[in-house]
Amino acid sequence: MSARELDAAGITDPALRAAYCTCRTLNARHGRTYFLATRLLPVERRPAVHSLYGFARHADDIVDDLGTSATTGERAAALDRLDRRLAAGLRTGTSDEPVVHALADTVRRYAIDHRHFHDFMASMRSDLTVTDYPDLAALSRYTHGSAAVIGLQMLPVLGTVVPREEAAPYAAGLGVAFQLTNFLRDVGEDLDRGRIYLPADLLAAHGVDRALLCWSRATGHRDARITRALREAAAVTREIYHRAAPGIALLDPVARPCIRTAHILYGSILDAVAADGYAAVHRRAVVPRRRRAAVAADGLARLAAARRRHHRAPAPKAEA
Repeated sequence: MSARELDAAGITDPALRAAYCTCRTLNARHGRTYFLATRLLPVERRPAVHSLYGFARHADDIVDDLGTSATTGERAAALDRLDRRLAAGLRTGTSDEPVVHALADTVRRYAIDHRHFHDFMASMRSDLTVTDYPDLAALSRYTHGSAAVIGLQMLPVLGTVVPREEAAPYAAGLGVAFQLTNFLRDVGEDLDRGRIYLPADLLAAHGVDRALLCWSRATGHRDARITRALREAAAVTREIYHRAAPGIALLDPVARPCIRTAHILYGSILDAVAADGYAAVHRRAVVPRRRRAAVAADGLARLAAARRRHHRAPAPKAEA
C-alpha cells in the first residue's frame, strides 16, 4: 500500500521513498486515529500527510520518550540537533535524517510556510521546562505551535475551494481541538511526566490543583471536584470543535471525508472520556472498535461519492 501511495505521488528516488516509509510507519504505529483518517485521502496526497505527522511524532518522541534515563539537557541537545537538521533540510530540500528528508520534500511540493515548523519546534522546546499553564490564554500560546500549525501545514495538502487564508483559522482551530482532546484523554499519563495541560484557573475554579491531581493518580481515588473540572474542560473543547467545523466545507471535496472522519473520531474520544466518568486521571478512555469501524465506513462512502462527483480531482497546485 505504501508503494502505491509513493507511486501515485510521483516519488521515485529510493532514498526519498525510504524516508517517506519511515514517516508512514510512525503514523501507523503512534497515530491510530490520525492514520485511519489519512487513509481516506486521495492516495497521492497521503505521503505528504505521513511526512508531516512523522516529523511531529519524531520531535515529540525526543521530548517524551528518548530513553527513560535521558536528562532534560540530553533531550534539549537532541532537539537542538533536530532543529539544525530541519533548518538545513528546509534550505537544501534534503537531509540524512529520514523524517526531515521526507518533510523537506513535502514542504517544497506544497509550498508550506517554513514558519509553521519553527513555531512547532518552539513549543516542543517549551515542553522541556514548562510543566503547567496558568490560564487558557497561556495554553493557547503553546497549542499554537504544537497543534494549530499542524492544521496550517496540512491545509496546502488538503486543498481548498476558497483562498487559503480564509480556511486557515478553521484548520488551526481543528488542530487545537484535536490536541485538547488528547490532553483530556491523557491527564494521568501527562501527570506521570510532571505536566498538566489543563488551565490552572479552570482547575482552581473547581477546587483542583496539582496536589489533588497527583493524590488522585497515586491512590486511585476519585474526586468529584476533578470530575467537574474535566467536564468543563471537555465543554471548552467541544466549543472549539463547533467553531472549527464549518471549515470542512471549505476544503477540496475529495479531502473532506478525511477531515470529517478525524473530526468525528476525535470527538468520539471526548465521548469515551465522558462515558468513562471523566476518570482520565486513572486510565485512558478508548473509542470502541465498532464505533471506529462505523465512522471509517461512512468516510469511505463519502469519499467514493466525492470521487464520483469530482472525477478524482488532482492534488492542489502549490501557491506561488
